Amino acid sequence: MRGARRVSSPTRDVPGRAVVTYALAPTPPARGPLAGLGVLVTRPARQAGAFAQKLAALGATPVVFPAIVILPPADRSSLDAVHARLASYDLAFFVSANAVEYGAPDAAAWPARLAVFAPGPGTAEALAAVGIGGARIPTTTFDSEGLLALPELAEARGKRAVIFRGEGGRETLAEALAARGAQVDHAVCYRRAAPSSGAAGLVDALREGRVHAVTVTSSEGVDNLWQVLGDEGRALSRRPPWFAPHPRIAEHVRALGLDVVHTAGGDAGLLAGLLAWAAARAGA
Repeated sequence: MRGARRVSSPTRDVPGRAVVTYALAPTPPARGPLAGLGVLVTRPARQAGAFAQKLAALGATPVVFPAIVILPPADRSSLDAVHARLASYDLAFFVSANAVEYGAPDAAAWPARLAVFAPGPGTAEALAAVGIGGARIPTTTFDSEGLLALPELAEARGKRAVIFRGEGGRETLAEALAARGAQVDHAVCYRRAAPSSGAAGLVDALREGRVHAVTVTSSEGVDNLWQVLGDEGRALSRRPPWFAPHPRIAEHVRALGLDVVHTAGGDAGLLAGLLAWAAARAGA
């Protein structure tokens, strides 16, 4: 075993069999442009893990606290109905990676002629991971407005569209498609909830200075986090900068009186913003 140190005296826990134990070598200190920095990740648990790995690869110490819990829908009827008639649609939209996880059918059932759209690279990657490739993504902003700016959606008359989404949410995409002549259905495939547990551990991390930056990816997550932090946590969370990959989310954070950095969209935008901030911090 590479990087291990052999203990000189074997122990026996099975009659007649010697068991040699090893002590692992100390973990080397993290290296990379974000080394020594704790970054709070607030997105739902499944997506938090992938982003935390990217942070760790850059040397950061991820502090994961999902500010939104994703649950199956209370009523699957709209989703089941859409799955049963997928071949009747011309356009399909997945509003998030959560919509993919909870709403995507078996890739073998996906009609070859059904064009699929995603609001950003993260959702497109989630679709590809379940076998649905070729998702179109915006070239302007990673949101509904960006999707609606795609040339192939300028005219939707006579098209049947389905939007895979959570309960509630913005109606911008559906209303615009309908105004352009499309018939729009919704497939409700998940619901969002606030964390049911407290944030004592997170408040401890803030108090001890182990959180140097906060990343947020939805206004709802910002509200949930702000609520669960309590008075002390809210006061402590004013120390680190907050990073948001969309102007609407950044403005929501700014309205709370917090220091916010509006980054480019997606994981790449958040990471670029963190890297630029860390470089400026190191040179200060």
